[in-house]
Amino acid sequence: MANSLKKLVSCVIFDLDGTLLNTDGVVSNVLRVFLSKYGKEWEGKKALKAVGKTPLEAAASIVERFGLPCGKDEFLAEITPIFSAQIGNIKALPGANRLLRHLSGNGVPMALASNSPRESIESKISYHHGWKESFSVIIGGDEVTTGKPSPEIFLEAAKRLNMEPSSCLVIEDSVPGVMAGKAAGMEVVAVPSVPKQTHLFTAADEVINSLLDLKPEKWGLPPLQDWVEGTLPIEPWYIGGSIIKGFGRGSKLLGIPTANLSTEDHSTLLSKHPSGVYFGWAGLSTRGVYKMVLSIGWNPYFNNTKKTIEPWLLHEFNEDFYGEELRLVIVGYIRPEANFPSLQSLIAKIHEDRRIAEKALDHPLYSKYQDDPCIKSSPSTRL
Repeated sequence: MANSLKKLVSCVIFDLDGTLLNTDGVVSNVLRVFLSKYGKEWEGKKALKAVGKTPLEAAASIVERFGLPCGKDEFLAEITPIFSAQIGNIKALPGANRLLRHLSGNGVPMALASNSPRESIESKISYHHGWKESFSVIIGGDEVTTGKPSPEIFLEAAKRLNMEPSSCLVIEDSVPGVMAGKAAGMEVVAVPSVPKQTHLFTAADEVINSLLDLKPEKWGLPPLQDWVEGTLPIEPWYIGGSIIKGFGRGSKLLGIPTANLSTEDHSTLLSKHPSGVYFGWAGLSTRGVYKMVLSIGWNPYFNNTKKTIEPWLLHEFNEDFYGEELRLVIVGYIRPEANFPSLQSLIAKIHEDRRIAEKALDHPLYSKYQDDPCIKSSPSTRL
């Protein structure tokens, strides 16, 4: 990965699926149902083979990997109307609306360049207010001769924007997309949509965990001004359940007792939120409400195999409370998850996160959620 992050750019070219939209969730649901008809089980990790490809290439990959008794054209013809019926359920990825509003509001020219057909692109973005108007140029994979990783679609976008390729910043979630951007002579920021695959994106000029972590000023673009005391306010979200025993490392290894929740019933909810360090308020059914900082993700230092949620209630308790009902409201974001060279450096960072969260939660923007009825009363349907 290139060290220089100071290149000045004049415009931004976005990919769509997996970059701005959480298309993967809907695709996975559709494929899970479709493949079950053939006695096959969809595995998310197999999605890596299809990410960033044209629809026909992705179809060929799935047909081959699962040994389906149909050709790629037949598969695509059958799956497309099923997927199209679900397009309205595709949500914007965290940070997408914020970033588009910011760039558009500051007059930064933007293009949308996707391997999907133009009609499909138009249909998807029609469900997201203001998106179509934000882009000066929209190009689909059916409008160029060769899709990504060919640079053709990005070069055409630059041409229609009347920009030199070297002044364009590409934001992509896939390896083919990154390859296409670099082949076009553009700067590229990768936002991998498949977890734990950062090592595949060495060609990118920068790799970030999510759009929440993009710093436009690194590229000579207007900086985002919505951080508050080292934290980013987010749309509050809720999760809860009985406290379970975790990995046994919180208190023993880190000296940080976490109140772990089972992820079995919350995998869909957690998949909607980028891994990282967040904070908010925690309600214990028999004790009260406390400040809280939590990590969501795979904890690279320990190399978890599953995405977990590990809240740390910022209060000294004299005893364990396994089995008690814990309800959380997550109100802000601190940083992406990261690996560390040593256990000591990890512990130091966790305590820094605590200091940031404790101070921020006194701000009126966040302190008001201390009285949220969803963390004070009996378990809510919002949890």
